[in-house]
Amino acid sequence: MTRTTAALAALLTALAVPAAAQRGPAPTSTHLPVEILAVACGPKLAFDLPDRSLRVTGGQDTIRRRTWAPGDLITINAGTDNGIEVGQQYYVRRVQVENNNKVSRETPASIRTAGWIKVWAVDKQMSLATVVHACDTIEVDDYLEPFSLPTVPQPTPQILKAERDNYARIMFGTDQRRAFGKGDFFIIDRGSDHGIAPGDRFVVYRDKLLPENFLYNLGEAVAIEVSPETATLQVLLSRDAFLAGDYVAARKLPPTP
Repeated sequence: MTRTTAALAALLTALAVPAAAQRGPAPTSTHLPVEILAVACGPKLAFDLPDRSLRVTGGQDTIRRRTWAPGDLITINAGTDNGIEVGQQYYVRRVQVENNNKVSRETPASIRTAGWIKVWAVDKQMSLATVVHACDTIEVDDYLEPFSLPTVPQPTPQILKAERDNYARIMFGTDQRRAFGKGDFFIIDRGSDHGIAPGDRFVVYRDKLLPENFLYNLGEAVAIEVSPETATLQVLLSRDAFLAGDYVAARKLPPTP
């Protein structure tokens, strides 16, 4: 028996968990509004590879599995020696890149939030956790980050004119998606450093590359989460699919002369 297997067996024995029923508490509803769940599961962007030292390493089943859902017990590679305590919650996330590119400013990664977990039992070097909510299947080697509930900003009530000649561009969404409709989330290449704040409204345009033509107004979006250089927007209205590369203009008051 390996040291890892022995430690986990001791942990389960100490918890008096029968070998045939190595499951956590039965899954229950989070009772969270769907708007909060949608934002919590929304896409993130990373210009640098995130810290993935705290990871999902396996589960508690009679067969070898690589994916888990609410109600399953999973193993994480840290315990009391790392400050892990019963009751702590963590987001479970996954780095997604195209063509095995190195994560960089030129080739940023999409961060998929697979769900979140709650620590159920701890040993010195490993812990067991239950899957609280799944945005996607949780997999071996997904990494963990501290959990906190997001806020859902309300769109600014004023419908202002869209800025001209000061456009952001759509980058991608969850799972590197490149097309979006009503309710979907996508990331743009501007953030708080460019004056964007949660709740700001935007118009999305497409350049049809025809001479002497206006940009085509595709629809509306609102800023949900904002970082210094990027922002996550949600589609409010779409007349056609928004695509990566489409222009995004903020509805802002004109500068005071």
